[in-house]
Amino acid sequence: MARRNKLMKFAEMLDFPNVYQVFDPTQPVILGNHGEIDLKGKWAQKHFNNNKPICLELACGRGEYSLGLARLFPDTNFIGLDVKGARIWKGATTALNEGLSNVAFLRTRIEIIEHLFAEEEISEIWITFPDPFIHKINRRLTSPNFLNRYKSLLQKEHTIHLKTDSIDLYEYTMEVMQSYPGINLMMNIADIYSEPDIWEPLKIKTYYEYMHLKASKKITYVRFSLAK
Repeated sequence: MARRNKLMKFAEMLDFPNVYQVFDPTQPVILGNHGEIDLKGKWAQKHFNNNKPICLELACGRGEYSLGLARLFPDTNFIGLDVKGARIWKGATTALNEGLSNVAFLRTRIEIIEHLFAEEEISEIWITFPDPFIHKINRRLTSPNFLNRYKSLLQKEHTIHLKTDSIDLYEYTMEVMQSYPGINLMMNIADIYSEPDIWEPLKIKTYYEYMHLKASKKITYVRFSLAK
């Protein structure tokens, strides 16, 4: 039954106007509900029909953060990226039901992100509760391997956010802050919910964050930028 439900969701997403997919990472062709589409460098104009800034949420899961940010900031375009189609289906369905036209979803591997967006097309990145890849450092989304990818895509004035329950990923990211050239650390909070006044975007909670809080895990937050 679970597999049938997944297959049904995959089939439905082929017709969603707010979902794009890359089926073969070795040939990064973007497919929408009308077939192949060239969106690199044209996301704002071709999908959102505006020239507003674009914010990416990486490892977006069910899309709770993309949705929450889209509600808070209607003058920004949001794109949630994840490789799991069944999770994206949930966020995309919610966006359609709520009429949130400033959020879209892209099913793809983050490793090919530079093939899907043009230089300086992105104004902001959120990394929310990603897999910490305890034994695979190069796959961590704050590793130099990925920071190098983000660098060319980001505009001169930009921000990268990391919100995680993983102490290993948090501590690793703080080590990267010391060694990666040109990083500007803007904010570092080792326990968000110990703060007396929480920034509104940090109040958005994902399915996984609820689970982490129930397990009494601390939620950390890091904000930084990369020199251009």
